[in-house]
Formats: sequence, structure tokens, C-alpha cells
Amino acid sequence: MALWGGIEAGGTKFVCAVGTGPDDIRHEIRYPTGSPDETLATAVEFFKLRGPADAVGIASFGPIDPNPASSAYGHITTTPKEGWANVDFVGAVQSALDVPVGFDTDVNAAALGEWKWGAAQGLDTFLYLTVGTGIGGGGLANGKPMRGLLHPEMGHIALPRDPSVDPFEGVCPYHGDCLEGLASGPAIQARWGTPVEELLDEHPAWELEAHYLGAALASFICVLSPQRIVLGGGVMKHAPLIRAVRKETRARLNGYIQSPAILEEMERYIAAPALGDRSGVLGAIALAQGAAS
Repeated sequence: MALWGGIEAGGTKFVCAVGTGPDDIRHEIRYPTGSPDETLATAVEFFKLRGPADAVGIASFGPIDPNPASSAYGHITTTPKEGWANVDFVGAVQSALDVPVGFDTDVNAAALGEWKWGAAQGLDTFLYLTVGTGIGGGGLANGKPMRGLLHPEMGHIALPRDPSVDPFEGVCPYHGDCLEGLASGPAIQARWGTPVEELLDEHPAWELEAHYLGAALASFICVLSPQRIVLGGGVMKHAPLIRAVRKETRARLNGYIQSPAILEEMERYIAAPALGDRSGVLGAIALAQGAAS
């Protein structure tokens, strides 16, 4: 039986796994994201010891260049993550392991994992949005990962912000008060001075968070018409938040989208990941399967 390797590369941690799917993960490690040289060396050593994998999929934080025809294919590009801009991720893994390598954003891969094994099975057009250290969005359209000029950057859409209500100017080094700048985990901590995991249920941070996420989701629904939206990431682990986001999204749409999914089935339409914290690394394994075919 073929074995597949997956790398979920996040800004704060890496997850590497070898297996065939959600019911068959043979080996897995998690470790902090350090410098490119040491972080990639740890991943390569893992696959050499725990493989051999027939192919490896990389689900990477971005921005990245996923276009095989580009001279920068396989690179992380303009990331604000210190030391990681212009790193040849695919080249480093491929030269060390000499196997086919699949490559996409972490959120496109997570979407692929949820489509293959999780909350988006049977759909052909849906979105996966992660809300954590950053905010990123990916998905499938007509059964294929969303790509074009590069790849979706849903975390960097502009949002309406009323400075009299929310004077916080955002943390994004590129755009200030874009979605990621206003609603990511670091934005919440910078605005309120408290880590997300320490905020009480009644803290006003959660109402404002639902406000911004609901505005973003309403825009995505109008533009992309997804059949479902899956919300993952560390911030979404605050259980009441997803209910508030559903309510805010419906209010933002204001009856304009006349679909039973919005009007009657919002609990299914805006869903949590069925694969939990493994959406990304399982999506990377699915990328590996695609690279070998």
C-alpha cells in the first residue's frame, strides 16, 4: 500500500504526518516553526526516519507561488514571517527526499481535506476559512482548488470599520484594518491586551469578532456563492463564536439571498471542520496523493 507524507506548515508550528487518510496516520510530529533551515531539516529527517513516503504534500502558510509554470513555483513569497520570504519550500523537500511533491496554501489544502474526508463531502463549491494567528481562506470551485493569478487571499479583504465604535487601526503590516488586521488572534490580543484563550464568554471582544467575521462571510457568499462555509482555526475554538457568526451573517445578508441553506439550515451551512485540527495535514496528504497520480 502506498504511503503519503503531509506537511502542514504554519506560522507558529509545523505538523508532519505519514499515512493514507484520517483513519490511518502511522506517524506524526508537531514542532514550533523556527528558521527555514532548521524547520525544514526537521521535516526531512522525520520523513527519512518514518517514511518512506511515495509522495509528499505541502500545505503552506503564504503568500506562495502555486503556479508550476512560474520561476518562483514552490516558493513562499511576501510573507511577513521573519526569515521565510522567498524560501524555496518545494525545492528543498524535493531535493532531499526525491519524491513527487504537491504544493498549495494551508487553507486550500485544509479545504481539500474537508472535501475528501470531512464537512464538505459531496459538495463541489465551498469555502474553508481559518481564523487564528492569521486569517486565510481557500476552497474548491467545481471540485478544483481555487487558484488564478495566484491563490485566494480572503484574510486581506477590506471591511467597513467605524472608528467611533472601534478605534483600533489593525495589525496587518500591509493593509492595517483588513479582515486579518481586525479579527485575527494577534489583532484581538493587541486590541484588548488579553490573549484570546483568556477572554471570558461575556467579553465584548466576541461581539466585535462576530461582527467582522459576519461581514466578511456575507461578502464571500455574495461573490462566490459557496454551498457551505467551514470555519476553523484557534479563534473559532471559542464555542459560542460560531453561533454568533451565523447570526451576524444572516443579519448582514438581510434576506437578499433566498436559499434554504441561509434561511433554514444555517447550522449546517456555516460549519466547524469535521476533521478538527487535522484538516490541514490531511489536506497535505491529499495533495501528496494528487502529486503521485
